Amino acid sequence: MKLLITGVLALSLVVTVQPGAAQSPPGNASEPAADPGAAPENVEQLPEIVVSASRVPLEAEAVGSSVTVITAEEIARKQVRVVSDLLREVPGIAVHRSGTAGTLTAVRMRGSAHRHTLVLIDGVKVSDPSSIGAIYDFADLLAADIERIEILRGPQSGLYGSDAIGGVIHITTKKGHGPVTANASVEGGSFGTSGFSAGIRGGSNGHHFSLGAAGLGTSGISIAGGDEKDGYRNQTYSAKLGVRPAEDLDLELAGRYVKARVETDNVPTDNDDRTDSDQVMGRGRLRYSLLDGDWKHAFGAALHRTRRSVVSQWGTNEYDGRKTRFDYETNLLFETEAMADASHAVTFVAEQEKNSQKSGGLASEVTNYGYSGEYQLGLLDRLFLSGSLRYDDNKRFKDTTTFRVTAAYVVDRSGTRFHGSYGTGVKNPTLSHLFQQFGRIGPNPDVEPEESQGWDIGVEQSLMEDRLSLDLTYFSNRPTNLIYWNDAGTPYDWQNPETGDDDFYDNLEGTSRIRGLELTLRATPAEGWNISAQYTCTDAKDPDGQPLPRRAEHVASLNLGYRFPGGKVNVDLGLDYNGKQLNRTTDPVMIDDFVLVNVAAGYKLGGQMEMFGRIENLFDEDYEEIPGYRTTGIGFHAGVRGTFELFQ
Repeated sequence: MKLLITGVLALSLVVTVQPGAAQSPPGNASEPAADPGAAPENVEQLPEIVVSASRVPLEAEAVGSSVTVITAEEIARKQVRVVSDLLREVPGIAVHRSGTAGTLTAVRMRGSAHRHTLVLIDGVKVSDPSSIGAIYDFADLLAADIERIEILRGPQSGLYGSDAIGGVIHITTKKGHGPVTANASVEGGSFGTSGFSAGIRGGSNGHHFSLGAAGLGTSGISIAGGDEKDGYRNQTYSAKLGVRPAEDLDLELAGRYVKARVETDNVPTDNDDRTDSDQVMGRGRLRYSLLDGDWKHAFGAALHRTRRSVVSQWGTNEYDGRKTRFDYETNLLFETEAMADASHAVTFVAEQEKNSQKSGGLASEVTNYGYSGEYQLGLLDRLFLSGSLRYDDNKRFKDTTTFRVTAAYVVDRSGTRFHGSYGTGVKNPTLSHLFQQFGRIGPNPDVEPEESQGWDIGVEQSLMEDRLSLDLTYFSNRPTNLIYWNDAGTPYDWQNPETGDDDFYDNLEGTSRIRGLELTLRATPAEGWNISAQYTCTDAKDPDGQPLPRRAEHVASLNLGYRFPGGKVNVDLGLDYNGKQLNRTTDPVMIDDFVLVNVAAGYKLGGQMEMFGRIENLFDEDYEEIPGYRTTGIGFHAGVRGTFELFQ
């Protein structure tokens, strides 16, 4: 425990204090002026707030884009240990894991490539510039200290720049409020699995803090199906600290460190490959408010670094990817009651982002300057419109201009809400695409940026006094210049790499077509019940009309949660379905569909102590998400957790 506390204290700290009181326009959520350390009262009666869909917080009904929110309460109830398993129950999202826990885990949104998903943790962009697609690998993201996850679907480059063709996943970690409390959790289970989490947090007027640590370990199974097991170890440390030196001034700093080791196989060979990695991220933000909080200014700086050491039968390869960002943002909120009772929000953002990578003795970097503006209009608390425009000045690629427009209209009498959005997206080639050799795949300095145009339109209907909500959304996305692996046609000889022709990256000529339908249901039909379900149908074709690989046509999930009278016992049942899909186009192999069923239950022992247990893959489904990469069967896990108030 001493080692864990020492590691946590060594991290960067976060300061999050809300600015002074201000009257926000209808549809916009002002940041609370009350004590930031105090837990809000009657939370269930407050409208849901979304922070990722715009540069200012919005009430959910005012958001025109498609957004899903996952809360800490859902995470605890479902007993999910890694964030990627939570995302399986989100409409429009597909998850692919290359074997067991800790192996490469990719997330696709609405049929886009996994490199088209922008991921932020506490405002930090966490993609790895040294990976092939500059992706974020979800394998090492534990759910223990997550407070909230927002999934924003559709092209968002007009707000966020490159990488956001498919959408944005914004993750917020926990912060302290109220009396100082400590929490701890420990568990064990099948496949030599063990896990723990611990934290201490609290807050009062003008300051708050949160320190946390979590770990996950498993002996695993042989991914290739041999005798040698492939294990995984993860240690995650995070910290937040807040202070408000003045009523209109607050400082924000965030820190996170992840150290992991995963053992893998070179399928179909059962060998001793492994990857050691560590990630460091931090963000600082200073905010100042004028005009009673209606004019806000924010200056920020962020760093994310990922280092990987890959050991295989061909030797050891070292990778070092780093991303730094400096940004300034200003928001002006005002109302014009005499003109259609309108509310307005105007935003301007300027940022500098630098990506660099080192591997194989080679180093490369690229710098981008981005400038974006957004205007929001709310009319009569019913009609909400927004438009954003962004210009990116890139030092290696051609400059780009992207945009996004959204609309939402609320019919109070019928409980109906219409929503829609249209936007453009861009994804610049990665440094690895341009300069780095990966095995048999060679670089191509002539690769062009990927671009897209996408739109969606939907209707949301509330019934049974808001105890039932249905949302039906149609989406369409047309990406061009998709980057793909061009097979040179000559087999690659690992023993004699100088012979034969390397494969290389290239742009796919023409426009691909991705379209689909998302259906979402959420219900609380009676006391103690929580029901959610989603179904996504995706039709993804390349310019020649052939299916794009690893895009299942049908994906669905169902979750049933029930807390028994008295509140001591709760049960959660989750069902995830993933349909058939093509693995790759050069060597066509179909991946079979599969169904995963998980059951979780908890029992309160008294006070804030709870005993919990779960069964993963209840029916022992034999499935693969990547051909040849085995996954675990049925598993049993149990543990205990508690929260304790200190200094009573």
